[in-house]
Amino acid sequence: MSEKKLLLVAACALIDQDGRILLAQRPEGKNLAGLWEFPGGKVESGETPEQCLIREMEEELGITTKPDCLAPLTFASHTYETFHLLMPLFVCRRYQGIPSGREGQAIKWVRARDLRDYPMPPADEPLIPILQDLL
Repeated sequence: MSEKKLLLVAACALIDQDGRILLAQRPEGKNLAGLWEFPGGKVESGETPEQCLIREMEEELGITTKPDCLAPLTFASHTYETFHLLMPLFVCRRYQGIPSGREGQAIKWVRARDLRDYPMPPADEPLIPILQDLL
């Protein structure tokens, strides 16, 4: 079996006051374009998953949050064709600003019961029932 690179990506279930979860659509030209996902990104060298999410929330959505507002919930572990993805999922209910798609991506607030109506990357799928149980 060939060795696959391990990719660490942090994801955030951003939850609003109405208990809805923010999804972002992967833009055209990106791998898995058109699929919906939880905001986040690659954890850079020397960065914690929490630091990564704080950076990504600012870059992607224009909102700010703090490490103590990010609660670890679960993780995904999924093998893709060329790499293995390890993705901790954090829940964030406290943030400042109004999220907007700053990188041209569509965003949408979705009720937990409706998450399956949005096609997601394979690694995100197993996270749905956990969020549905939470909310």
